[in-house]
Amino acid sequence: MKKNGLLNGPLNAALGGLGHGHLVVIADCGLPLPDSAAVVDLALVKGIPRFADVLRAVLADVDIEASMIASEASGSVVEATVRAEGLSPSYVTHEELKALLPSARLIIRTGEATAYANVVLRCGVTF
Repeated sequence: MKKNGLLNGPLNAALGGLGHGHLVVIADCGLPLPDSAAVVDLALVKGIPRFADVLRAVLADVDIEASMIASEASGSVVEATVRAEGLSPSYVTHEELKALLPSARLIIRTGEATAYANVVLRCGVTF
């Protein structure tokens, strides 16, 4: 049994397969997901797990070189959470963010029920 870190097997496997430049989306429970996307659905009930908790766990495990949030989230708790984790997000409209979903290598669905609680992360490289 793992001693620490992520315990979810499918999430561990998906994160382990990421490479430089791959897109990972951490999504609220209402974001419409494309049928073609690889999704790890962590949602249990509305609000659990929270966006902030999932973001923090992913960032502890994956090197990130860039992030993006919806411009509609500017000034919100979502933006504050992303910035508190050391990210400096760029902004696109919510519609533009949704258009990126089919190109994401992984979408992680949370139970978050806050409007625009979505972030697109671009994987970096550790060397």
